[in-house]
Amino acid sequence: MHQPAFDALLEAFAVIYRSEGREAADRTAHTLLTTPAPEAFKPQAPCALDAMMRDLLTTSDHPAAQAVLAAQHLIPWGTNPVADRMSGEAAAICAVTTLVGPEGPIPAPDLRLGLFYQRPDSYYALHNHDADETYVILAGEVFWTAGEDRRIRRPGDYIHHPSLMPHAFRTGLEGVLALWRWSGDVNTHSYAFLPDPDVQVA
Repeated sequence: MHQPAFDALLEAFAVIYRSEGREAADRTAHTLLTTPAPEAFKPQAPCALDAMMRDLLTTSDHPAAQAVLAAQHLIPWGTNPVADRMSGEAAAICAVTTLVGPEGPIPAPDLRLGLFYQRPDSYYALHNHDADETYVILAGEVFWTAGEDRRIRRPGDYIHHPSLMPHAFRTGLEGVLALWRWSGDVNTHSYAFLPDPDVQVA
């Protein structure tokens, strides 16, 4: 059955990518607006972190956050392309969904795109991968490490990680929900956690 809330979600994401100013972002917006969303996007059982995500989304006035909230019942949380590369600790503090990628559900051979939620008061340790990556914060606040750039990020902020740039995220009392996109070499086998001096204080 056709789901208008999901179409509105894809349109909200396309608006974000049209503003990013990278060729991969333009391709992403085009994919979101021209590739029909499959019938797979139908009502889902709530994931374990659903209530926390919904509470966080209500605090944000970002248009895409409101679109996520309206479509939350259709989002297939738990479809993480690197689930087999993650530590048990990392898996316990976050939820990930993939909406676009080589394996679908919206097919794209050279892009991956989805949503990332991280619990309050948690640390996702330093890691990297071959893909170029852009995050856009939709709700919450997070202390973000992107190479040597370490600072608080808030709704509307874009963070770009070139290929193999180490990055990590520490949440405070709110947690964070963000849109992510991989481009370039989007293999998953290169995803790796790195030696991290901040793990001792996580």
